[in-house]
Amino acid sequence: MHVRTRWPWISLLLGGIVALNPIGLDFLQSAFLSAEQLSRNIAQPIVLSALAILVLVGIIEWLVRFVVFKRRARGAS
Repeated sequence: MHVRTRWPWISLLLGGIVALNPIGLDFLQSAFLSAEQLSRNIAQPIVLSALAILVLVGIIEWLVRFVVFKRRARGAS
């Protein structure tokens, strides 16, 4: 594994794909732009949970990249 950057680009790409597909856009619209309170109450916890999971995956990816970067800097394989 050759790490060039510490930036968690894989999880950012995954989050973009999840959010920008038609189902993801529909959930975002239902969660924040819907005129019905019931739709917002159902969709907001789903969207916020997915966002929290993506943030957690991004932090884990950043930590793995950080450890690999430090090991490469020390010269260990």
